Amino acid sequence: MKQNNIILDLTFDFSLQIIKYTKILKENREYELSKQLFRSGTSIGANVREAQSAESRNDFIHKLRISDKEAQETEYWLLLCKRSEGYPDADELLKTIGNIKRILGKIISTSKLNNN
Repeated sequence: MKQNNIILDLTFDFSLQIIKYTKILKENREYELSKQLFRSGTSIGANVREAQSAESRNDFIHKLRISDKEAQETEYWLLLCKRSEGYPDADELLKTIGNIKRILGKIISTSKLNNN
């Protein structure tokens, strides 16, 4: 029986939400911001998925750190959307990215401890 991987599932679902949100941004002609948010928001899950095939624990940690950096960038773009006039509501996405950052931080710190 396959066990669920919370961070894989969460980041995949978040990518789907980002795709929908950036589509709305494109419809509102916010092309540049849409592109930046799409890239960073979907790469979080791609890097988490890549980490599942890491060659070592250090490689695993490195790939998750990249995911965390992308999550930080994504949060920045979402905060810009939230605080800019006329942008669609980003509160749910901000809440989710906060959860993703917390989980990634926990996985990274636990992996570092287990690596020593």
